[in-house]
Amino acid sequence: MKALQRLTPARLWHWLFEMSLMIKGLLCAAETLAGLGLLLAPNPMVARLIYWLTHYEITDQPGDTMAAWTQRAVEQFPFSTQHFYGWYLLFHGGLKLTMVIMLWARVLWAYPAAMVVLSGFVVYQLGEFVHTGSPILLLLAFFDLFMIILIGHEYKTLKARKADRLPLAAPARPDGA
Repeated sequence: MKALQRLTPARLWHWLFEMSLMIKGLLCAAETLAGLGLLLAPNPMVARLIYWLTHYEITDQPGDTMAAWTQRAVEQFPFSTQHFYGWYLLFHGGLKLTMVIMLWARVLWAYPAAMVVLSGFVVYQLGEFVHTGSPILLLLAFFDLFMIILIGHEYKTLKARKADRLPLAAPARPDGA
């Protein structure tokens, strides 16, 4: 009960920032590892893994459209496509993971840079949503927008704290220099 009484808006904002940073970090690490896996694994191995992951679902529920779509997509998954997605996931996940690590370390210049990077991803995700209609892209865009708001709030808080610790003006030196 006492913990709830001490929950101020500032603490709530900071807690939301840290939790969303943790979630983003886990997702980015998984994305980076998936990209690395696509680059290192031979194409037939990827196809067998996808088949293994989906065939029980199709056997259990033959009308499962997602599992059937996944299997059909893997049948048309040439090495060049696998290579592209591997590099894309490695770069996209690695960039965002670097951003998360720098925010976690409270590198001040990383806050505006992260907001710019995430804004770029939001524009891309919304453009792809308009093109494909995928609700996942819309969900990712909203999560990234929420992250931008949290990063902006955390950045203002850190700058205010830093400004409070610094003297307003350096004391005048007696020699006039």
